[in-house]
Amino acid sequence: MDWDSIFVPDVPVGEIILRGTLVYLALFFVLRVSRRETGGVGISDLLVIVLVADASQNAMAGEYRSLTDGLILVSTIVFWDFFLDWLGYRFAGVERLLRPAPLLLVRNGSMLRQNMKRELISEEELMEKLREQGISRLEEVRRCYMEGDGQVSVVRAK
Repeated sequence: MDWDSIFVPDVPVGEIILRGTLVYLALFFVLRVSRRETGGVGISDLLVIVLVADASQNAMAGEYRSLTDGLILVSTIVFWDFFLDWLGYRFAGVERLLRPAPLLLVRNGSMLRQNMKRELISEEELMEKLREQGISRLEEVRRCYMEGDGQVSVVRAK
């Protein structure tokens, strides 16, 4: 067994870290600009899952010559996910950049079609989300927001 080929990186460590950093940040900001979809998994969560799975697969399948190459890349991706969350927690300006503000979709029973159009949310999709929360008519809604993570939150009319 060739232990060096398993544990000694073939690619310089700095290059692996740089590649992981650039891929993570580029994909994060592309997904951030395209905003969000209605759903439960945050953009950074999904991004980390996909990138870590791919990096791990490359290390296991031998695309990298050593296990260490893949582990360094996975560590780089996890680092950036944690570090951006930490920055967002510590600095409000960074938080606003990383996580979109809630977007008002319904006000006092009326759909705000301009905001819905901006997020590509159809009337049917909005009504589906309202029905999931036990609301069958728009008149029952005082406010409805699309949150930064893509979830829909509702304040009922009294």
